[in-house]
Amino acid sequence: MSGAEREAQIRRFLPLVRSIARRIHRLVPNAELDDLISEGCVGLLRAVDAFDPERGVSFYHFARKVIMGAVLNGVRRNDPVNERLRRTVRNADRLRYALAQQLGSLPTHAEMEAHDPKLARARIEAHRRAALSLDSPLPHGERVALDRAGDPQNVVALRLERQRVHRAIAALPPRERRVVLMRYFTETRLRDLAEPMHISPQRVSQLHLRAMRHLRETLKQSA
Repeated sequence: MSGAEREAQIRRFLPLVRSIARRIHRLVPNAELDDLISEGCVGLLRAVDAFDPERGVSFYHFARKVIMGAVLNGVRRNDPVNERLRRTVRNADRLRYALAQQLGSLPTHAEMEAHDPKLARARIEAHRRAALSLDSPLPHGERVALDRAGDPQNVVALRLERQRVHRAIAALPPRERRVVLMRYFTETRLRDLAEPMHISPQRVSQLHLRAMRHLRETLKQSA
């Protein structure tokens, strides 16, 4: 491939680099988009130089994998929390929500850590190493008090409200409870619940609406 052909190939697939970088940026908003694009450009250069048409794979599919790998490697290099810690926390969260479906209530982090001492150390280390961005939202369930001298009664009231919601979810029928836990605790889309639950998407929507109605009624009665 001549220098002009190589340059033309690189320019042709730059939109693919930007597309992949934007996709990863949506998943990892703390990463700088420009940095992701730069990593992707490095991957594109590697793909152009290493591509062998005799392997029977189109350049698009080959370049896509190489660019994606380069961008993800860049994310890993810049992540202050290593992959081992991330994996330990992710696996624990998946197990936590799986137990919630079986037991009908969400185990607390303390309960999970009691069964796995390594989890407590991993969670503390991940929290300690993670950089705090003023432009990014806080982790799910975390709040920053605006008034350090605020009434402790408000803190207790907030905790009691959360416990009340958890009890209301636990009181739902099994399939409604599963829909709520998967939708709001694992952020699974409703239409993606149809296959694992062996029901139609319309039925999932009906169960979701019924669960919301039951939760409103239960919370209203216990108010």
